[in-house]
Amino acid sequence: MSKKKRKSDDAVEIRTWGDIDDTGCSKDNQIEEKGIALKKSADGDESSSRVSDDDSTHMERSGLGEDGSPNYHQANPESMSEEAKQKERDFRKKLNREAREVISDSIHQKVKLIVHRPDYDEENQQEYVRLCQGLMPIVQEIARKTLPYLEHEISSDFSRNRYYGSKFQADSVAYKDYKYFAKKRPPTESPSLVVGLRVDESASMSAYGRLEAAKRAVIAVYEYCQLCHIPILIYGDTADVSRLEQMSIFAYADFDKADANDRFRLMRIHARSNNRDGMALRIMAERLAASPQKTKLLISISDGQPKAMDDYTGSYAVTDMKQTIQEYERKGVTFLAAAIGQDKDVISEIYGNERFLDITNLQEFPAKLVRMIARYL
Repeated sequence: MSKKKRKSDDAVEIRTWGDIDDTGCSKDNQIEEKGIALKKSADGDESSSRVSDDDSTHMERSGLGEDGSPNYHQANPESMSEEAKQKERDFRKKLNREAREVISDSIHQKVKLIVHRPDYDEENQQEYVRLCQGLMPIVQEIARKTLPYLEHEISSDFSRNRYYGSKFQADSVAYKDYKYFAKKRPPTESPSLVVGLRVDESASMSAYGRLEAAKRAVIAVYEYCQLCHIPILIYGDTADVSRLEQMSIFAYADFDKADANDRFRLMRIHARSNNRDGMALRIMAERLAASPQKTKLLISISDGQPKAMDDYTGSYAVTDMKQTIQEYERKGVTFLAAAIGQDKDVISEIYGNERFLDITNLQEFPAKLVRMIARYL
């Protein structure tokens, strides 16, 4: 069985069913699905539940070189113990359980979902170093200008913009949001910004250099957040891998389990299949809404409007996305859409002009996105 999805830029997405690892699916759904598997992912559930034994080439970050590019050294080949592998599997199971809970009372409750924790290899490390070229000096410069504001915030005796407190802030009255007070900040209170980055991994992302532009932007955001000690959540998603995996989430970086090697996992971002945007946004927004940071920023990098089998398209999908945005904005999540394809007008209409970032020049995308995040500090 196959279906086609065509965007205004003539990119074609072919939907076919293929074999998958059905880990996480209920037993009565464990039936074999046969068919033609196009764009079969190398980082399916099998790879996400283990760590390669051949990790003699695995590296860890040890700082930045004089040109701003990361320095690495080879890690201990035996560094990943069985206990560590089990912790990684347990974390993946936790992500699956929590994601399913989030969608249990939404229109996506019957969609079969698997959250993957992609592995990485030497080729991913090499690609990361290649894409980093020229990026790090820009990221470092933006971070250098940003850090003084962040340091002032962390070292301040008072936490501003509160509904109540021991210190009245006359300059806040102009905002008319009733947050006129400041209160003593606990010594352990964390920085006030958390960032979520959602990457659309639909098949059309392979066109016109969009995928590499998205990867470079993700690298820039990740490294910027590391330099500024900002918690970061980076997920990719695609839809309709098979009847048993109608929604796939790829957890590349997660603030609940930060790992220096997450930067290499980012290179597993691929153009895959369809896209069920509202479901992905809901899962990530819930994670951000539960975080302790004051400012919760969720950025979606996408090249097209939502479309997934069987009927997640058109006004139905748009309504779902708008309702999700409205629901989680009430919970304190700020949404931004970075549109890098030909469906910019549709994406702008879905998110609204105030939440829309038009990326016409893909070369400028990484720096533009990082500067946008810096504004929220």
